Amino acid sequence: MRVTVVEIEGCLASGAAITHDVMATANQISKTAGRAPPFNVTTVCYGPRRRRDRPRSTDLVIVPGLGLGVASAEQLEAKLKSPACRRATDMLTQSFETGATLAAGCASTFLLAETGLLNGRRATTTWWLAPLFHQRYPMIDLATDRIVVADWPIATGGAAMAQMDLMLAIVGKFAGPKLAHTCANYLLLDQRRSQVPFMAINFLASQDPKIARAEKWVRHNIARDFAMEELAEAVALAPRTFARRVAATCGVSPIQFVQRIRLETARTLLETTRLSVEEIARRIGYAEPSTLRRLIRRDTKHSPGHFRPAA
Repeated sequence: MRVTVVEIEGCLASGAAITHDVMATANQISKTAGRAPPFNVTTVCYGPRRRRDRPRSTDLVIVPGLGLGVASAEQLEAKLKSPACRRATDMLTQSFETGATLAAGCASTFLLAETGLLNGRRATTTWWLAPLFHQRYPMIDLATDRIVVADWPIATGGAAMAQMDLMLAIVGKFAGPKLAHTCANYLLLDQRRSQVPFMAINFLASQDPKIARAEKWVRHNIARDFAMEELAEAVALAPRTFARRVAATCGVSPIQFVQRIRLETARTLLETTRLSVEEIARRIGYAEPSTLRRLIRRDTKHSPGHFRPAA
């Protein structure tokens, strides 16, 4: 498979390294087993002083994250308007039109969105830029919680280190799941499925004053049961309006919004106190500790005891 890795000036060094390392590992494992290496990799660089023309043909284009210089919506929007990003966007469009598969991680998912090729498709992006993504590209089905969304022939990855998960998905797709699993073992990579355990709900909520107020209200009333209608009323919004604004700001439903706050609080208590799971469940509004155990395991794949400090 002919692979083109697109490195835009200032791209995440870790993302680029992971991209090359996973494919090099897949090639080496294949060679050792007496098989032909699956990936023939070329790098294309875009920037004010570095530019090489697009290869004549390619089967797969991978774009690692844009880099740490996009720490805000304003910086990202400026980056997307840069000559380097515009050339990269044109290259992605042209490659797709000639039959190439496309993959991008972290903020580079915005480049794919700019092409229009994601319209009507499912995708993910780095969780803290999800509200901006949703606002800019309403025709894309955004799955904020997913680390990787492989809607082939286009795949997207979440926040920076999701590049490793994206690369394992690519190896699995084009060289087989057995080789992807072996690569993960060689590189000590865990195959994860969700960004949810890493989301900072207070960071997301702070982008909308009403939702920020809702977050504070939930934390103040966390020990008791309450309906979503009561929460919406507390911030002077109709329930449907509240649901829309929570989704736009945090990428979750109102129930998930409350669950995230409760689970964050529970994890802090597990890590910093010796309270029993039963007592922690009661303090965050769950009458049954089994509910807390189930939600923690669903989101983290671990039991509550995993988060206890080592003795």
